[in-house]
Amino acid sequence: QVQLVESGGGLVQAGGSLRLSCVASGRAFSTSTMGWFRQAPGKDREFVAGIAWAGSRIRYADSVQGRFTVSGDNAKNTLYLKMNDLKPEDTAVYYCVARRRLASTVATTNAEYDYWGQGTQVTVSS
Repeated sequence: QVQLVESGGGLVQAGGSLRLSCVASGRAFSTSTMGWFRQAPGKDREFVAGIAWAGSRIRYADSVQGRFTVSGDNAKNTLYLKMNDLKPEDTAVYYCVARRRLASTVATTNAEYDYWGQGTQVTVSS
């Protein structure tokens, strides 16, 4: 059984910061890529940021580029998302995701990820 557990969500005022964490566990669990998606009420789930461990490739959605920083430790199966200058439109449930299949780039669609966490709520007030 593979589990991804997120933490660090909460309520913050616009302009503030939060740091999300994700820990992956499971027998013989290894990943090629880990990342973050989010889903706001009434909207589709969207890619936020991710890391492909091979080559340490990192990718961000245009909407968070320059404000969010993704980092992690492949050996420890941990992933972080530091979110600065938060805006009300960043309000969403944030999901940690992991992909087992090898990848040369950071996948950005739902179907390319094999495992999903339960999500953590981030609410940004104006």
